[in-house]
Amino acid sequence: MNPLVLGSNPSGPTILASQRRCIDRRSLRHATRYPLLDCHAGLQVDKNVKGLPELFSNNRRWAATMESRQPGFFSGLTAQQAPRYLWIGCSDSRVPANEIVGLAPGELFVHRNVANLVLHTDFSCLSVLQYAIDVLKVEHVMVVGHYGCGGVQAAWEERQLGLVDNWLQSVRDVAHLYRDPLRQLADDSARLDRLCELNVLVQARRLCRSTVVQQAWDRGQHLVVHAWVYRLTDGLLRDLGFCAASLVTAEEHYARAAGFGTIGTGDAGTCG
Repeated sequence: MNPLVLGSNPSGPTILASQRRCIDRRSLRHATRYPLLDCHAGLQVDKNVKGLPELFSNNRRWAATMESRQPGFFSGLTAQQAPRYLWIGCSDSRVPANEIVGLAPGELFVHRNVANLVLHTDFSCLSVLQYAIDVLKVEHVMVVGHYGCGGVQAAWEERQLGLVDNWLQSVRDVAHLYRDPLRQLADDSARLDRLCELNVLVQARRLCRSTVVQQAWDRGQHLVVHAWVYRLTDGLLRDLGFCAASLVTAEEHYARAAGFGTIGTGDAGTCG
């Protein structure tokens, strides 16, 4: 047993030693449920550490605005979520998934990581994928990259950034596979844009080959996988022409799309 753990509530967080000191017996039940709220006043505060009050102020203004615009908005969110879409995108703070596609909270299930990768060894991504498809019954999975992706650029330039270099090896593999056609493009800007597209296409194809997606298609579940790319300079999504509802169409669309130059057009592709 962890010596720091003095008590726990099956329905709430564990009480740690640093928090336990400021909890008396009369408030134990409440403090077990809300330990940080009860104990904050009793803890020593480092004057050099900020609590980010501006973000809490922003949160309260946002919550008030949302409730004013749509009374009952937050109470409605307590119902079971039923999104139709799963977005697998980059962690980049300039790419806000819900806002880009104009969907409210509860309408889009989201997974993000550096360079929007789908790896068969990444159980975080696979768990999100399995939950979205098997439990939430999403109908569309969009792998969404963006031009100007720092992870893609670092992979192309073979810059060493630390631990993340291991994560980006997948992008380096894509760059190596398509190095000759990439070098035929006019300049580095065009090469990076094309590598961003190729990376999205590879991840979408890899997603289609996952056991989770394969099993969903085998049992006849309606599920479509898309490959999109977002441009920071105009805020628009581009469809890369990959829109698969079976492994056969996934391979066909990948072969066609990966053979072109820069192909982001902004037009929706034909699913099959």
